[in-house]
Amino acid sequence: MTPPDVSPQPAPARGQVFRYEGFATDADRGLLTCRYSLDGREFTERVSLTPGPAWDSPAARAAARLVYVLAAVSYYKTAAPPVIDLGDTALTGRERTFLREFYLAGLGEYAYRNGLDLSDLRIEARQAPDVPQSQDKATQSGLRPLIPFGGGIDSIVTVEGIRKRTGDIVLFVVSRPGDRFAAIERPAAVSGLPVLRAGREIDPQLLRSAELGFRNGHVPVTGIISAIAVLAAVLAGRDTVVMSNEWSASVPTLEHDGRQINHQWSKSAAFEADFRDLLRAEGLPGYFSALRDRTELWVGERFAALTQYHATFRSCNRAFHLDISRRLGHWCGECDKCAFIDLILAPFMSQDQLAAVFAADGGASEPLGNPALRPKFEALLGAGTKPFECVGEITECRAAVVLAARRADRAATPLLQELAAEITGRPDAPTEAEIAAMRRPVGASFIPAEYSLEDA
Repeated sequence: MTPPDVSPQPAPARGQVFRYEGFATDADRGLLTCRYSLDGREFTERVSLTPGPAWDSPAARAAARLVYVLAAVSYYKTAAPPVIDLGDTALTGRERTFLREFYLAGLGEYAYRNGLDLSDLRIEARQAPDVPQSQDKATQSGLRPLIPFGGGIDSIVTVEGIRKRTGDIVLFVVSRPGDRFAAIERPAAVSGLPVLRAGREIDPQLLRSAELGFRNGHVPVTGIISAIAVLAAVLAGRDTVVMSNEWSASVPTLEHDGRQINHQWSKSAAFEADFRDLLRAEGLPGYFSALRDRTELWVGERFAALTQYHATFRSCNRAFHLDISRRLGHWCGECDKCAFIDLILAPFMSQDQLAAVFAADGGASEPLGNPALRPKFEALLGAGTKPFECVGEITECRAAVVLAARRADRAATPLLQELAAEITGRPDAPTEAEIAAMRRPVGASFIPAEYSLEDA
C-alpha cells in the first residue's frame, strides 16, 4: 500500500553529484551571490541587504558563508544525489555533523513524499580545525534584538513580549526582491517598529521545476531564513536574533521506517541547539526562540489580548502564495492553517470576534462553522496523518477543543460540540491537569533571563 502523502507517480532519477561552486559578497551593492551545480546544471542565488563597509568584516564573511552553506538545500533537492561536494569550502567536524543532519532531517518530509532514502548521503569536504566556542552573545546582550517577523500569532506575541524588555527592536522580513506580503506588512505596521528587509532571489529555474523535470518538496526554509537573519544582524549591529518557534515545533509530524519526520524540523529545539553551537564557534550574534518553552495554547491566550492586531494578522496558506495571481488578500477559511488558528484561538476569543477575523477584507466564514471541514479538524486532533503544516501538537489541539466547547457563546456551534464530545469520550482525553499544564511554560529553552516572557 502506498504510504499517505507519497505520490505513486514515476519520479525523476536521482542525480550524481551536487557541488558548492563558491560565494562572493559585494559591499557596495549589499549583495551575497551563491553558486552551485548539479551534474553540470548551474544554479545561482542572490541575497540582498543594506550595502556598506560592514560587509567586509570577518563576522559578515562568516555569516555569509553560513547562508551559502545552508541555502544550497533548495537546489540539492532538484535531484537529491548521494554525493555533496563542498569544493573549496572546508568544514569543521561540528559543521560536517550539522550539515548532514540539515540535509537528512531538514529534508525528511521531502524524502518521505518522494519515496527516497537519503541515508546514503556522503558529504565530501576538506577538514577544517574545530575552534573553541565563544560565549553566547545573547548572554552578553545589549538588548538589541532582530526579530524575524511573519505576521502570525507567534511572532506577534514574541514582539509584544520582548517590547516589555526593550524598545530597541528591529523586525526582519525576507521576501523576493520587490515583493511584499500584506499578511506581513499590515501587522508590522501595527507594531510601529522599524523593519529591516532582505531580498532572497532564488534561481528562476526552481520556478520551472515541473517543466525541467526537477523533484520538488519541502525544504528547511526556517534554517535558511535564520542564517540570513544572522547576516542581517551582523550588518545592522544587532546582537541577537530572536525567533518565535514554540514547543510543539519539536514534535514530529510522523514516524516512518524508524525515523522521525518533522515538517517543522528547522523550527525545532534540536535545530536551535546545533545552530547556536555553529554561531558561538564563529563569535556571531546570539540566537534563541522566545517561545521555545511555550505551547500554542499559551500563545493563543496571549494573542487574544492583543486586540490591535486582530484585524490585520493572517496565517492562511493562500496569503503567502508565490504566484501573486493566486495570492489571497483575505483568509481562505478552508486550509489546515485556517482551521488550526481558529481552533487555538477559540478558547480565548468570542465567536463574534473570530467571525470578524475570518470575514475581514471580504474573507470567509469561520472554519468551526463549516461542517465540511470536519476532516481537517479531526486530523489536527489525531485522526490519521497530522497535516504537513506549521500547526500545533495533538494534545494542544484537543485541549483547545475542550476549553472552547465550554464557552457559553459556543453552545450553538455544532461542529465544535461534536468534536469535544468525541475527545472527552476517549480514554486518552486530556485531563484537567494536562490542560492546565498546556497553559504554562513546558520544557527547556535557551532564553536568557533578560528576555524571559515569564512575567513580561
